Amino acid sequence: MFDFYKNKKVFVTGHTGFKGSWLCKILANAGAIVTGYSLEPPTNPNLFEIAEISKDINSVIGDIRDYEALKKAFDEAQPEIVFHLAAQPIVRDSYKLPAYTYETNVMGTVNILECVRLSNCVKSFVNVTTDKVYENKEWQWGYRENEPLDGFDPYSNSKSCSELVTHSYKNSFFADGKTAISTARAGNVIGGGDFANDRIIPDSVRALQNKTDIIVRNPHSTRPYQHVLEPLFAYMMIAKAQYEDIKYADYYNVGPDECDCVTTGKLVDLFVECTNGKIKWINKSEKNAVHEANFLKLDCSKLKSVFSWQPHWHIYEAVAKTVEWSEIWLNDGNVRECMDKQIEEFLASSI
Repeated sequence: MFDFYKNKKVFVTGHTGFKGSWLCKILANAGAIVTGYSLEPPTNPNLFEIAEISKDINSVIGDIRDYEALKKAFDEAQPEIVFHLAAQPIVRDSYKLPAYTYETNVMGTVNILECVRLSNCVKSFVNVTTDKVYENKEWQWGYRENEPLDGFDPYSNSKSCSELVTHSYKNSFFADGKTAISTARAGNVIGGGDFANDRIIPDSVRALQNKTDIIVRNPHSTRPYQHVLEPLFAYMMIAKAQYEDIKYADYYNVGPDECDCVTTGKLVDLFVECTNGKIKWINKSEKNAVHEANFLKLDCSKLKSVFSWQPHWHIYEAVAKTVEWSEIWLNDGNVRECMDKQIEEFLASSI
């Protein structure tokens, strides 16, 4: 797959975020000509600056809600492939800032699709959404791509709307086959360099840094966890396949296997184990917490059937790679080198 991306012009929205930074690193390593468009990094510290991603790409700082600025950067880049990752991605923040969340996640999608619609250069577009787009009935089996979309909270609902916007644009403006359009719905990702608020692994890294207990507010909620490289390589696989043959343009779940759907308590147990017990966690369940789904997982049969795709790293290895990166960072080691090593290891595991 790396050979395909060499010298390809690629546009990434949300490139300063956790997933965006990793994606830019992979694409740059593959020899792609990458332009990123995003706000300043959303956290301090952040992976984008720590790993010096700006060395590898053309980084444009701008708001996805600002159509004119976005179109200027887009037109200058003349991309063949577009990955749309820009979003307000935190459920709890969406309760505090619902209007901003909708403006970013819905109108941001409209804006990037307008850029694609008015261009003659884009052959492949992938909108990255979330497993939370589905109407969550708290059932025990995974959601499939044909299930109803209706996220509960403002974040999840706005990503459902982003899906619907993409579907409409695909049907209304891209039926001629010149541009292949897909969406990819991924579960919870973990990995080195995530410093977001209200996420259990970043909270665990901060506890490791500060030598304090990990506070777990909902230890019994079950989520599909996967290392960040899993969905990123899947997005790149989808973008490549539909670039070469539009029949692959579709809607795909990208999630881990059944064995990697674990409770938050199990996840932090693994984190503690990978640190050799340097810290511990305590249960501090919140009585009046905002609504978050207790059980949610994806059925990824379609991705497996169409592409013969399989996850490469299961949950223990995903946590171990996250701890490896975090301890290198905490000890002032070379995180770029660590990222290159983990990308190479992931590629080797997929052969």
